[in-house]
Amino acid sequence: MRLLHTSDWHLGRSFHGVGMLDAQRAFIDQMVATVERERIDVVLIAGDVYDRALPGVDVVHLLDDALVRLTSAGAKVVITSGNHDSAIRLGFASRLLERGGVYLRTKVAELDHPLLLPLGQDAAGRDAVLALYGIPWLEPRLVADQLGVETASHFEVTRAATALIRADIARRTNAATVHSVVLAHTFASGGISSDSERDLSIGGVGAVPLDLFDGFGYTALGHLHGRQALSERVRYSGSPLAYSFSESTQRKGAWLVDLEPDGVTSVQEIEWDAPRTLAVLRGTLAELLDEPGHAWAETAYCQVTLTDAQRPVRAMERLRARFPETLVLAFDPQGGNNPDQASYSSRLAHAPDDLAVCCGFLDHVRGRSADQDEQEALAAALENVRLLEASR
Repeated sequence: MRLLHTSDWHLGRSFHGVGMLDAQRAFIDQMVATVERERIDVVLIAGDVYDRALPGVDVVHLLDDALVRLTSAGAKVVITSGNHDSAIRLGFASRLLERGGVYLRTKVAELDHPLLLPLGQDAAGRDAVLALYGIPWLEPRLVADQLGVETASHFEVTRAATALIRADIARRTNAATVHSVVLAHTFASGGISSDSERDLSIGGVGAVPLDLFDGFGYTALGHLHGRQALSERVRYSGSPLAYSFSESTQRKGAWLVDLEPDGVTSVQEIEWDAPRTLAVLRGTLAELLDEPGHAWAETAYCQVTLTDAQRPVRAMERLRARFPETLVLAFDPQGGNNPDQASYSSRLAHAPDDLAVCCGFLDHVRGRSADQDEQEALAAALENVRLLEASR
């Protein structure tokens, strides 16, 4: 049996103001092609299917189309909810959807209700089954009572959830050999985070220890956007697309998990093409505009940090002449002129007049003095204010 471990689709998300529905459609095309080519039996989606609790109509249609195409390609789909999803809305009509091969696990009451699939007979001649469990994003304050824990923490609720699953596995092992696969949307210790994930708790307290997943055949994690293996059998698939510039070096894709009657036999990387390259550029404006080695970034989404000592005039406009898809511009002046190293408040206190105050502020916030035209505009504005005050 072949499983495709995915997560964090974040359907409906934008990238620094750029809509991503077309890119997400392209990812779904690649995923469906993978399911057909690799003869995938089950697609796992470990939470954050949507980017927000109330997705737009076009976003819901995109998920609907994806599920129809995946099931038409012969795969079952198992979904659990993440911290971006509304578990109640995502879980709507779950019993009806099961008839079409889509299995939703979004409720605490369903933690020990696995999807059971036959694997044949193992080496000992016993019937082997695959038990697929889903642990949705568990908000400790909301689920602690349901799980019977006194301390509302990520550790305690996740420990209680995995204990329910282990108890269910133990009950089933009398009749068959059970190979368990657990989907969980959480922050497991050892995972490497990136900028586009929402914090699960303040100060990192939400991280749960890896050994909570000991004993499961495979744990398919969601939440972190970089594909990574925390251990041989505990992995994050990462998001299928980059959702922040901190993910610019990540290779996006999924994990292909093979199982036989005696358990997991292999886990392989699956990679998908990015619809657009991400470029993180740094240097002076002149260096970035003139350097031939940056030609590859001319068609990329760009995050640019300018290091000019003084902020260049019309910086974004000039950058976009070469890098039209510059989405983020930051400034980190290097070796600039700091005339007297005095604090802004100290300089302000010695300003001779209101025009000097305004010009000093402009210099302070952008690292470049006001030119003649700007000084004349500021002087005219100050004169208009003076006349207005005098007329009252």
